[in-house]
Amino acid sequence: MELQQKIFNIKTETEFNEIAIDIFRYQATNNPVYKQYIDILKVDQSQIKSYREIPFLPIQFFKSQDIITDGKSPDITFSSSGTTGMITSQHHVADVNLYIESFRKAFELFYGNVEDMAIVALLPSYLERSGSSLIYMVDDLIKRSNNSESGYFLYNHQDLFNTLSTLRDKGKKTVLFGVTYALLDFVENFNIDFPELIVMETGGMKGKRKEMIREELHKILCAGFHVESIHSEYGMTELLSQGYSKGNGLFHTPPWMKILIRDTNDPLSLLDNKKTGAINVIDLANYYSCSFIATQDLGKFHQDGSFEILGRFDNSDIRGCNLLVQ
Repeated sequence: MELQQKIFNIKTETEFNEIAIDIFRYQATNNPVYKQYIDILKVDQSQIKSYREIPFLPIQFFKSQDIITDGKSPDITFSSSGTTGMITSQHHVADVNLYIESFRKAFELFYGNVEDMAIVALLPSYLERSGSSLIYMVDDLIKRSNNSESGYFLYNHQDLFNTLSTLRDKGKKTVLFGVTYALLDFVENFNIDFPELIVMETGGMKGKRKEMIREELHKILCAGFHVESIHSEYGMTELLSQGYSKGNGLFHTPPWMKILIRDTNDPLSLLDNKKTGAINVIDLANYYSCSFIATQDLGKFHQDGSFEILGRFDNSDIRGCNLLVQ
């Protein structure tokens, strides 16, 4: 079995470690930007025995460099959202089938067979631009749900209310993907009693509203939809895998993805569980780009394997590790 095919069959910590090391060596040899980064850090590949020892590439590199295996060309390029004039991240995906397999298997792992549910989406800011990896995923889920009520809603909140009411009355398992500000806009004008609805907040005010703390936000959304908890997705342009939270802001990852916490003042050092720091992500689905990414998110990892997002820091807060960003 080829290395790429082993990624989604990981069952144990030992298997994860072995495949992560193999992918690290592949990328440190064949990805020019990551190779240069490894060389500057004077890392001896042969001495890396644990995934915790692997150097993580600062996520800003996706804004200034083409992060892709030498000799590969992209099937598709995903881009992050940004205001006018802002430099956005570009993720060149050499094999889009890796993304498809990753999001399909992760969604099924956490929520079951998509063919047994309806997928509705309130994602106006994502639909109004090109290059969104989230829209690519939701498109696929909507098509595969094979349900006539599945689909997108821009600003037609009355239509969304009617559709949700129909799905509730049919007793259909339903997932609503929504960007944060649009969900708030909806519940300010409509109140629907749909306790079984899975409300999947995809994050972000996108400059449309004042930022809110999670507890306050989720309390408003829970009241508006009459649900016990708000689900969330942890994903980004630079990743081909997602973590999911079924409530209380506690996320879990699929077996081919791991979260580690690094020291914000010493970015090459990892912290123990329960300590707050910056989030490093291992996403083995990023086979042809980089699987080891130091994000700009702050978070905390818990003993049960869950993690939470506590905020973000900007470039001025980062200490070191900016060797190739310019």
